[in-house]
Amino acid sequence: MSHPNINELLDQIQGSLHADQAKSRFFHIWKTEEPLTCKGVCFPRTTEQVATILTWCHKNDQKVIVHGGLTNLVGATKANPDQLVVSLEKMNAIEAVDTQTRTVTAQAGAILENVLTAAEKEDLFLPLSFGAKGSAQVGGVVSTNAGGLRVFRYGMTRSWVLGLEVVLPDGTIIENLKTLRKDNSGIDLKQLFIGAEGILGVVTKVVFRLIEKPQTRLSAILTTNQFKNVLQTMRYFDQHLGPRLTGFELLWKNTYSTITAEETPYKSPIQKPDNYVIFVEMLGKNVERDSNDLQDACAHSFEHEWISDAAFFDSASEQEECWKIREDVALLEQNAKHNQHYDISIPIDRIGEIIDSIVQNLKNLKGVLDVYPFGHVADGNIHLIVGKENNSEILTQNINDIVYQPLQEIKGSISAEHGIGIDKKPYLHLSRTKPEMELMKAIKLLLDPKNILNPARIIN
Repeated sequence: MSHPNINELLDQIQGSLHADQAKSRFFHIWKTEEPLTCKGVCFPRTTEQVATILTWCHKNDQKVIVHGGLTNLVGATKANPDQLVVSLEKMNAIEAVDTQTRTVTAQAGAILENVLTAAEKEDLFLPLSFGAKGSAQVGGVVSTNAGGLRVFRYGMTRSWVLGLEVVLPDGTIIENLKTLRKDNSGIDLKQLFIGAEGILGVVTKVVFRLIEKPQTRLSAILTTNQFKNVLQTMRYFDQHLGPRLTGFELLWKNTYSTITAEETPYKSPIQKPDNYVIFVEMLGKNVERDSNDLQDACAHSFEHEWISDAAFFDSASEQEECWKIREDVALLEQNAKHNQHYDISIPIDRIGEIIDSIVQNLKNLKGVLDVYPFGHVADGNIHLIVGKENNSEILTQNINDIVYQPLQEIKGSISAEHGIGIDKKPYLHLSRTKPEMELMKAIKLLLDPKNILNPARIIN
């Protein structure tokens, strides 16, 4: 059997890189020192070019890895020497912000932060917010069903997608770029591709729904000594502030203290941080009323001894600094050698005990140096960054076992928002039943019978 000449395809797509040239690139923004090893890199500029690439690859049994902003944390953008990389970075146009339908249409390579800014210029709002928004691309955001800081109020990315354009593994273009809020005409096919991590098709365009831009933003940092007080405070804030409460984030004390240590750029607004430090965001319309309500909620929580201290922020600059403390995980990585990242889901009422148990077991494991827990407590999503002495396979596996094994019994999830990719695939059975996994395989087989698109991700 003759092997297809990949150069024929690369020469069709302007700007493509051959295998030796591809080594100037990387597969993750945190691993820029590791060269990309693959057969070549294509940079399509249109949906039709994506279709051309996949048609050729399907015909010639050429496996394809799709690259977006390269911010994933589950090994999803790793490539092998026999695989072709398709990068969507040239498809970066924001095609329309429609103030009548309150939607924005963007190509897959558009940076999320640019999309948010384009909407805000029209006094509209897309409430997707996470640390990587300045580099994450729209196609990856949709393909991983990204979460972030406002999920408990506004939901995951899935909640904001009205329409998609997708190219299937055989090159077929599925165009459904509707701006309709309601469309019950059969199976909602776009939902197949949201969160599928690119194993079923390549997302090329997205229509997001928008809402009116909030007029005010306020923030606060609170601290408390018991996890039950975190939950009590959260419930009261939700009751008192209602839909204006848009963020309720949590850092454990050692995580907070590391980020606000003397050698870092950040100074703690709380004089004596307790065991838990809470970050609150409030979006509204009337700054005086909102400020009074937020301070009243804090005062009530203080009087009931749910919190021991609080700090308020109303100016844009103060709030930016406040939320950098929550989002600057790079400082944690610097303190955690050979770090492993986790984003797990735990029933909210079990978070305190489960995380305490996991952290203690990790600290008892020889080779573990540091453990930093933090996350989106209001929706049960907790992150862990674990520092260790080395990257040995056995140590990595032992850490994985400590973090993941308790989740099956409590009906938790090994992945709250980062996906499965390659790295978490051996543990998928802890979150999904065998029939569920078989159904995933059947859908993959139906749409990609040759297994050319993002192979080895999620399922075998």
